Amino acid sequence: MTADGCHGDACITCGDIAVEVTVLRLLPDSLAIVDNGAGAEEEVSVALVSAEAGDTILVHASEAIAVVRRAGAEEVDAR
Repeated sequence: MTADGCHGDACITCGDIAVEVTVLRLLPDSLAIVDNGAGAEEEVSVALVSAEAGDTILVHASEAIAVVRRAGAEEVDAR
């Protein structure tokens, strides 16, 4: 990850992709600190999902759009 928040060919905040990240801790105002998998922490909104610390979430444009895995559980059934 570079200093401008980009990793690889796309930015987590402006790319056309969603990235799986792990929730490290929840903050006030529906925000969370996540591990982006590249050794860096980022702040994202979790206003659209019900996430908890340890969950793996899918993030697009700094907004969590789905919970992929609950902490200590298998993949979440999105149906």
